[in-house]
Amino acid sequence: MIRAILSFFGGIYSFVFMALIFGAITAGGMFWMYSRDLPSYDLLAQYTPPTISRIYNGEGQIIDEFAHERRIYTPIRDIPPLVRDAFISAENKSFYTDPGYDVKGIVGAMVDIVESRGKRVRGGSTITQQVAKNFLLSGNKTIERKVKELILSYRMSQAFSKQHILELYLNEIYLGANSYGVAAAAQTYFNKTLSQLTPAEAAYLAGLPKEPSNLNPVRDHDAAVARRNYVLGQMYLNGYLSKKTADDSEASPLQTVQGGDIPAFRENLPPRNYFTDEIRRELSDTFGRQEFFGGGLTIRATVDPEMQAAAAKALREGLEKYDRGTGIYRGTHKTIPEADLKSETKWRAALASTDVSRDVPGWYPAVVLSVDKSRADLGIEGVPTNAPEGHELTDKNLTWTRLLQRDGKLVRARNVGDLLKPGEVVLVKRIDDSKGEFQQWSLRQVPRIEGAFMAMDPKTGRVLAMQGGFSYQHSSFNRATQANRQPGSSFKPIIYGAALDSGFTPATIVIDAPIEVNTPQGLWRPKNAENKYYGPTPMRTGLIHSRNLMTIRIAEQIGMDTVANYAERFGVYDPMHHFLANALGSQVTTLFKLIGAYSMIANGGERVTPSLVDRVQDRFGNTVYRHDQRICTDCTDPNLPPGQSPTIESNRQRVLDPIADYELINMMKGVVTSGTAAGRVNLPVPVAGKTGTTNDSKDVWFIGFTTNIVAGCYMGYDQPRSLGRGAYGGSMCAPVFNAFMQTAVKKYGGTQFPVPPGGHWMNVNRYTGQPAGPGASGSDVVPIYFRDGAQAGMGMGVVDGGFAMGANLPLFAQGENDTQGESGSTTVTTSSGQQKVLPGKANFGTVNSGGLY
Repeated sequence: MIRAILSFFGGIYSFVFMALIFGAITAGGMFWMYSRDLPSYDLLAQYTPPTISRIYNGEGQIIDEFAHERRIYTPIRDIPPLVRDAFISAENKSFYTDPGYDVKGIVGAMVDIVESRGKRVRGGSTITQQVAKNFLLSGNKTIERKVKELILSYRMSQAFSKQHILELYLNEIYLGANSYGVAAAAQTYFNKTLSQLTPAEAAYLAGLPKEPSNLNPVRDHDAAVARRNYVLGQMYLNGYLSKKTADDSEASPLQTVQGGDIPAFRENLPPRNYFTDEIRRELSDTFGRQEFFGGGLTIRATVDPEMQAAAAKALREGLEKYDRGTGIYRGTHKTIPEADLKSETKWRAALASTDVSRDVPGWYPAVVLSVDKSRADLGIEGVPTNAPEGHELTDKNLTWTRLLQRDGKLVRARNVGDLLKPGEVVLVKRIDDSKGEFQQWSLRQVPRIEGAFMAMDPKTGRVLAMQGGFSYQHSSFNRATQANRQPGSSFKPIIYGAALDSGFTPATIVIDAPIEVNTPQGLWRPKNAENKYYGPTPMRTGLIHSRNLMTIRIAEQIGMDTVANYAERFGVYDPMHHFLANALGSQVTTLFKLIGAYSMIANGGERVTPSLVDRVQDRFGNTVYRHDQRICTDCTDPNLPPGQSPTIESNRQRVLDPIADYELINMMKGVVTSGTAAGRVNLPVPVAGKTGTTNDSKDVWFIGFTTNIVAGCYMGYDQPRSLGRGAYGGSMCAPVFNAFMQTAVKKYGGTQFPVPPGGHWMNVNRYTGQPAGPGASGSDVVPIYFRDGAQAGMGMGVVDGGFAMGANLPLFAQGENDTQGESGSTTVTTSSGQQKVLPGKANFGTVNSGGLY
């Protein structure tokens, strides 16, 4: 009997022993098999995760940031113990002692699975296992992945310190709301740095890795608080918090950015604008999208915040002035259901979610709550209903006289009641008096006409301001860099510069007379804007008054191949087509390219490349791009005499001879003082520039410059069509330039344009181009700078471009409409001594200052 019992237990022992041996062999075989093709963990030694790229202005302030994964990499030494302790308590309390895996946790997870028959599955992974899974393996729930995870976690624990593994984990883990890593999550949820977090806030973040999508602080508030309090309890049990601190933290409310309790970090940044978005477009091409959105780049932008604000304001005022002048109100075409208007909570929520422009300073989205003939009651975003300024829109100073309905019909509007209906979303502006006291709410709309403005330092190429439209939030299309438009007469300085570089002088006589050219499309008869001809005329007058026929003759004389060569040198075109009509600016280009070209004129004729970025540094602080390649020879010299500027050596290519360039600048100064921009630009420093208006006034331009800044404006409809009577570069864009420059010159100043050596001054009769003698004076005498050896007047003969239509024509006669501008307008002097511009009549078939044929 005893032998039988011993035999029975011996059999059981043998079976268990053999089972254990077999299980060990099987497990060993599995570990051996899965360990042969494990991914290498060597790359974790040099961890470079995708991180946020940030753009800073010249004052060191963050103005924008870009990232696919919102992560702020933080070394473990900069992560406070409170945050580390919270995550260890929540995820892996034996982290500092385990070999990379937790046997007790794995067994407990398996028991749960068996007891629940697979319905209750909880993780048994340590922090090290999670690092192995997140960095090296897939998220598939398979035996193979789990075995590989165990092997890798063990090997990683042998290869890396616990601190390094924790650093990897805390920077990589996804914590919801597109936040990766603890630093980004602290900013996203609490708008704090890690060192500013309270125990309750650190515990909330530490609870998120379990299920970040189901612990939203607003949608899943109760579950989020429960998870936070669980982590606080674990921190107390593990000795990281005192009982009182844990209890106080558990009793505290969960206040987050998402709940509206804390302002968001993004609210501290200016709204995204055309400038930073253009940097994104440019650097994504240069470095690649992956590096830009994940490389942790530090980008120092060239933008001057004051100039950017002035540029946006000037352009918006110019566009709005034209739009309001049409008297047509279109509205936003956005509405809120009338049922929601009875509840302030509902209409405010609906208004907040309505997609309208919110980046125009002083403009507020609003909804019409009720309306009668003389007034409308508004609900205004950000303005309490009991605000002292009220919320009424009245007929006072109502600009709009017609309503454009959705079907395209125009309806007469005599009062507010004809314009608005309850539930309509509108834009309003607060109007204050000179003392800053509220006067009224004014109805506004985003203009249909668009445009762009840009300003730049001509010496360095640093773009100081760029406004690519009325509102970035309304339209992100950057018209400064992406809109290809016909420049019209704003292209003419390139032709005149090429002529001066080819031996012409400002006093060279050019025939201003009718031209006929046979083209495949028929006979081309270009005209001047005023539809008049002035015969033999000094070349400077042709640029000052934007004479199309003189420009065509000059282009024909020097050759369109020469014109194209200079246009490509200046970066206006690449390539320029050799059609004669392109001499009048019929080939499209961008404001960005034209500003770059004018900067080369303003700086004395040296090549300069416009740049929106001064410097780019990688995540390690290494400079990977620097715009200004000039060399400062004595910037580090401690013995540099006080008041003496450092010596800057320029290695830039020359695109225009210095004397030809200076002659061109003087001619362009005449555009402002007595030409097509006369009376429109009034600055306390010397300024030069050129207007431009294309055929049928579809595009209007003005680009001007001082010694220190170049700025320019373009306006037109996105789908080109006529702007109507009175729309010219001088009347629409020059005032925008002037408004901006009034602010710019206060900061950047300006001096006389430097005179290059190798030339001399000579008094010249401005009507004939002939020398007037050293002592000559009077309104018909102008001083002109000539290259040494050059002759005034008829020295080169009369330039007719080979058209041979200038014979027996009189010279430009004094008083014969000398001050007519590009619009056919006339500048007169009033009895008080002021200059006023009298507009001329529109004329079909004319070439409006560089228009098409």
